[in-house]
Amino acid sequence: MKLVGERRAIAALMFAFWFVMYLMNALLGGGPLAKLLYGMAGCYGLAFFSLVAGYFWARWYAVGVSLFGIIVAGIGLWQMGPEFQVLFIGITHLTATIMLWGNGMSELYDGQHAWRERWHMDEHAVQRLGRSVIRAGVSLPMVVIYGLAPKQPAQMVLSLGAVVLAVVGLRALVKLRTWGVLAIGAAGSLMLSLAGVQMLTGNDALALQPALAGALLVFAAYPWARPLARAMTRGRA
Repeated sequence: MKLVGERRAIAALMFAFWFVMYLMNALLGGGPLAKLLYGMAGCYGLAFFSLVAGYFWARWYAVGVSLFGIIVAGIGLWQMGPEFQVLFIGITHLTATIMLWGNGMSELYDGQHAWRERWHMDEHAVQRLGRSVIRAGVSLPMVVIYGLAPKQPAQMVLSLGAVVLAVVGLRALVKLRTWGVLAIGAAGSLMLSLAGVQMLTGNDALALQPALAGALLVFAAYPWARPLARAMTRGRA
């Protein structure tokens, strides 16, 4: 599939649309959900800005966010049927995913040689980082939705902690910082713990989102477990 520049423009337009939608809803009547809406605007705004700026990790993160939207649409189809809003969410996010897929688009971002040479990344390490960033991109909106939604004070503190860990962990991950992997893993563990609390209190339906987000964050950190263990072993030797 050619037309790389046009495809990038279409994908960026999809993320810009959802950024504006969430931001306007927050400004014009967010009420108790205002923080959540601002957080979602931030997720989509980052995808838009990073694609336009040409950051090497932008395609991975944007694909993750668009896959989140496809998951939301899939759940909506299962619960509500083919409603217009559900179909619109699915079509726009699926369009963004398709536009960003392929080797031609990869060459604009993660396929660049400069950043690989700077951090001495071979192809296997690049693929590992890509999988981690995509999984973090899928889970970040879920963490934001759960973490910034109104809830009891005790749970609010823990969920806000998960949001902070996920955000700073993702930023550190794309900078190839070891502590970023640890922060993402900690955020995933915290979300899984919150899901367990929901199940223990009988709110099985509310446990699905933090459980899925937590699992994705743990899987985002998992590919780095063996390299980190080897590095720590060499450091002690």
